[in-house]
Amino acid sequence: MNLEQNKSNAIAFYRMAYEGKPQKAIDTYVGKEYIQHNPDVADGLQGFVDYFDRMQNEYPNKSISFVRCIAEDNLVALHTHQIWPGNDQYVTMDFFRFDLNGKICEHWDAIQQIPKTSANPNTMY
Repeated sequence: MNLEQNKSNAIAFYRMAYEGKPQKAIDTYVGKEYIQHNPDVADGLQGFVDYFDRMQNEYPNKSISFVRCIAEDNLVALHTHQIWPGNDQYVTMDFFRFDLNGKICEHWDAIQQIPKTSANPNTMY
């Protein structure tokens, strides 16, 4: 298992889908199955493509930066900062499982909106 390659592939996969090319992301980085745990996205390959196509159509000016990437065994964790229209900002934690062929096959995530005020001076990213 190549942890550095998995990290690079997870970032490239997420960036490609987020920036409006979900089918290319699936074709390049995903194996025969894609198990989805986000309740807002349908399970499987087509559910992923449909979700990110819709996000690109509705919010073409969103942006993403990758703050951290951690890999262990067959898992990669991404910590991102997203900015959506109207300066609506989110922090996400995404986890990807890779199969024995080095392809992404499963995804979990958690997302939190960055509040306007905080009890501390630290960023969420």
